[in-house]
Amino acid sequence: MKLIRIGASWCSSCLIMKSRVSDILASRDDIEVINYDYDFDEDKVEEYQVGDVLPVYIKEDGSRLIGEHTKEEFIKFIES
Repeated sequence: MKLIRIGASWCSSCLIMKSRVSDILASRDDIEVINYDYDFDEDKVEEYQVGDVLPVYIKEDGSRLIGEHTKEEFIKFIES
């Protein structure tokens, strides 16, 4: 599965989520994470219609997880 992550270095929720999900994603070799930066990848931000709340995780089916969530909520998102 491909998982797109859009975040920013200045975004505290992005840093919190990165810390929360890094172990989960590292242990899952079936997930390819593609990272985009909100400030530097403006074309992707526009393409994926990202709003003002970060981070945004987007699965191949178009479903999204937006903002700060628990590890359990993230696992439920990637497994649904």
